[in-house]
Amino acid sequence: MANFAYKGRDAGGKLVEGVLEGASSGNVADLLLGRGVTPVSIQETSAKAATGGDGGGLNLFKPKVQHVDILLFSRQIHTLLKSGVPIMRALAGLQESATNPSMKEVIRDVRESLEAGRELSVSLARHPKVFNPFYISMVRVGEATGLLDEIFLRLFDHMEFERFMREQVKSALRYPMFVVLAMAVAIVVVNIFVIPAFAKVFQGFGAELPLMTRVLLGFSNFMVNWWPIMLVGLITAIVGFRAWVGTPGGRMQWEAIALRFPIAGKIVRKAAMARFARSFALGMRSGVPVMQALTNSSQTVDNSYIAAKIEGMRDTVERGESVVRAAIASGFFSPVVLQMIAVGEESGALDDMLEEVGQMYQREVEYELKTLGQQIEPILIVCLGALVLVLALGIFLPMWDLGKVAIKR
Repeated sequence: MANFAYKGRDAGGKLVEGVLEGASSGNVADLLLGRGVTPVSIQETSAKAATGGDGGGLNLFKPKVQHVDILLFSRQIHTLLKSGVPIMRALAGLQESATNPSMKEVIRDVRESLEAGRELSVSLARHPKVFNPFYISMVRVGEATGLLDEIFLRLFDHMEFERFMREQVKSALRYPMFVVLAMAVAIVVVNIFVIPAFAKVFQGFGAELPLMTRVLLGFSNFMVNWWPIMLVGLITAIVGFRAWVGTPGGRMQWEAIALRFPIAGKIVRKAAMARFARSFALGMRSGVPVMQALTNSSQTVDNSYIAAKIEGMRDTVERGESVVRAAIASGFFSPVVLQMIAVGEESGALDDMLEEVGQMYQREVEYELKTLGQQIEPILIVCLGALVLVLALGIFLPMWDLGKVAIKR
């Protein structure tokens, strides 16, 4: 495909110009006429056509395509296709009704790509930041099987589940994060402003201070004198951590460590397993081959360590082993899940059993998230109690000693 710079007149006679991608100048002319633009000149150019999904320059200030935009797109296009509306008319209607300008541009580019003769999956793949590989793969399956409307409905259900999981996690972590942030701010304020004020009082005692008080004074002096270096060190650590996690190896190591966290680890593991089971079941029901379904589902778990385990399952299946043996070899599934996979494989209803596994994990995740605040609350109370105890022993113990001396006198 080449890029062509064009000039033309719209229905009102206004001059319009731009760059379009097409197989030939005649193809670009057909695209313009389809938009109601009469071409005046069309010339091949090295400039890139506007794709609307990955903008630079002016698009930096446009709102990004959100998860809810893709969710609505999937649901609406399913409804239109199921009603017998042609794909081009359906996309035109969705483009007009889209409220997000960036999503409107993405749909417009998909329409133009379809008009240029590409398949829908290829057209969607031109926007990798909007449609992930799993989404593209499922659309490709829908094109091959002729069940495109049903595929979009299944994608909608899958994405709705993903959105529900994210919202539950955010809701559950909101209160603990607020408490931890308040504690951090309190520690900084106490060490920089409160303890130095007490230090001046302690200097007039003329007596040896308790160990806890000396520790607090030393830490406070360190923060007051070295806070710029501590701030630079904190920023450097954050940047270094982000750079490390940004590498494939670093991200896999960190996400493997995250699975061992006392409370959050089991939630992450169960949520990833729910995504894997539901997406694998979705692929199997849609007629996707087992190895491709495993590859697709590995892209939905949102954890590179677990994704590597699933890719290992795919390699085991590729060597001729059964799915249950591949799951056992991965060492990642519980005995109950392995038994359900074995029954599903023997009965030929693996997709149904995987859907049951996904629902089971989903229920467990929902329960864990609902009780997350109750699990974290004792830890927060202990931390707050320890903080108050340290401050009481370090600050008020010398005051009590001073009071005893005054009483004796």
